[in-house]
Amino acid sequence: MSARRVVVVGYGMAGARFAEEVRRRDPSGDRVALTVVGQERHAAYNRVLLSGVVAGTMRADAVRLQTADWADAHGVDLRLGATACGIDRDRRVVRLADDSEVGYDALVLATGSRPWIPPTEGLTDPDGSLAPGVVAFRTLDDCVRITSLAAPGTPVAVVGGGLLGLEAARGLAGRGCLVTVVHPVGHLMERQLDAGAGRVLARALEGLGIEFRLGALATKYLAGDGLALDDGTRVPAELVVVSAGVRAETGLAADAGIAVDRGVLVDDALRTDDPRVHAIGDCAQHTGTVGGLVQPAWEQAAVLADRLTGTAPGARYTGTPVVTRLKARDVDLAALGDVHVEVDCPDSEVLCFADPTRGRYAKLVLRDDRVTGAILLGAPDAAAAITQLYDRDLPAPTDRLALLLGRTLPGEAAVASPADLPGSAVVCRCNTVSKAQLVTAWRAGATTPSALAERTRATTGCGGCKDAVRDVSAWLASTS
Repeated sequence: MSARRVVVVGYGMAGARFAEEVRRRDPSGDRVALTVVGQERHAAYNRVLLSGVVAGTMRADAVRLQTADWADAHGVDLRLGATACGIDRDRRVVRLADDSEVGYDALVLATGSRPWIPPTEGLTDPDGSLAPGVVAFRTLDDCVRITSLAAPGTPVAVVGGGLLGLEAARGLAGRGCLVTVVHPVGHLMERQLDAGAGRVLARALEGLGIEFRLGALATKYLAGDGLALDDGTRVPAELVVVSAGVRAETGLAADAGIAVDRGVLVDDALRTDDPRVHAIGDCAQHTGTVGGLVQPAWEQAAVLADRLTGTAPGARYTGTPVVTRLKARDVDLAALGDVHVEVDCPDSEVLCFADPTRGRYAKLVLRDDRVTGAILLGAPDAAAAITQLYDRDLPAPTDRLALLLGRTLPGEAAVASPADLPGSAVVCRCNTVSKAQLVTAWRAGATTPSALAERTRATTGCGGCKDAVRDVSAWLASTS
């Protein structure tokens, strides 16, 4: 029996992970003949780490997800620099911009998202391209352009005070640029933080050389001069970095008559309304998660690989509890669950602690003794313990304040110690790597943190679990 033809459109983090998951289950290619179409000319890379490239703390090749020869070595037909321009669902083919066609039995859309450019006068040229001196922060090529323009002392305006905008701003400030963040909302990261946390975060970042214009809207960009704001003031800028949000790439699906909303609509089997067409990652809209984060995309890739290789035909994706981490040097921030709950909410228990002078803010939301939301800024020990309680749906210890402040309680909150973690505890959220998987890999010969990362992929997502993986490795070494 011939192998099923599976075509993946998109070679970003979701598409590349799906290809790996397929070959993990079908290394010989007997079950699945895999073709991947990627618009960029680069091998797949980790977008989560691009702020490190902007900061100069990581080389471009250090963020690669796959080597250049990975596809050949694994029997994957990888087409780089290729643009899919249409889907013929009747003939089951994908049309490419070079007039070639690729036939499929199953099609996976992993087209990701594109930057949203605000309708600010001067940011774009008449043809719709970005004006000179304006760069979106989305791709590896964007990082190359940003770093080529961001000499020390260069005044830079970052449009957008969300997660990616702040990571870009911190990276540019680390290069010695004079950075001002312009954000139309009154506090930073309003999707993940409450106003109190947003204020403390702004103060912490100001101490690292970043200025803020909050509640201000850019109305016009004057090339080489700066951004005019709606309050009549101006922000000097020889470079404008736009990170004002993204929009799912749904055009290919919509043009083919596939149902879309904010993204391509999928069910728990990650199928669209055409059962031969699937969607994963930022382009997919599923009721159980939000876009823009890597963990849902990689969990979806694993589920769909189970289904399309026949390894687990009943596999379903039911959603991902999201933990957001800000990847900015000298700032430790984690936010999870529902944080927009007031202290006097009648059906929740809410604790809040603020220490703006030291850049610390902690908020904990509980219902029925379970963690349902938290913000931890400058509190890494508390973040580790609370995230584990959230992941495992465990009851919180009775001394809430000790938990919020990251203090270890005998017999209650010593959950951050590797010895106390059950094997099922998730250590790396991005790659869903448990303590048991790390132990198995260590016993199989991966006896250093770098070897554990290579064997299990732990730490290769956002990197927020590096300390935890190191601690597990050290614990295993001490008990061997």
